[in-house]
Amino acid sequence: MSPETPAATLEQRIARLEARAEIRELVGRYCLAVDERDLAGIAECFAHEGIMRSLDGVMNAHGRAEVIEQFHGRFAVLGPSNHYTHDHLIWFDPAAADRARGLLNTHAEVVRNGEFLVASLRYHDRYCLEDGRWRFAERALAFFYYARPGDLAGVMASPLRNRAYPEPVAADFPERSPHWVAYHRERPQRR
Repeated sequence: MSPETPAATLEQRIARLEARAEIRELVGRYCLAVDERDLAGIAECFAHEGIMRSLDGVMNAHGRAEVIEQFHGRFAVLGPSNHYTHDHLIWFDPAAADRARGLLNTHAEVVRNGEFLVASLRYHDRYCLEDGRWRFAERALAFFYYARPGDLAGVMASPLRNRAYPEPVAADFPERSPHWVAYHRERPQRR
């Protein structure tokens, strides 16, 4: 069943609402586990063959063990952090009741290499029902910006909004979004 196809029975509709709630709790558990450095909690969020990657290619782990090892590397440069979520869209696979995908807008406040940074990011998620729980089948991280708070005014005017690395790099969105590209191809004077 998809959002466009209503469930046939009340039981199916309730099951879909329960699945949405569990997926949203999964996202909340993930944020808390990352901020608290709860490696077992992070592992439980992912399917056994789950993937954690970033669109910039820096992160790319397959399977729980690699995901946890990747987080060890991330935590080596990160101090305290606070991740919080905003809009969360969820689409269920009409052909498989145990599959869904999601798009989640988030922000994070982090200390990276001793410096306070803020980030605006999106997660492109795939979810699966495994061992009776909804988990991440894949989590793909994309950055809108990652910068020092005092630099945001200047950073926002540049496509090089990811300042987490020694040299600024291009943001993952919106400039790479197919809709953004099409809109500005048709209206090149508007940016």
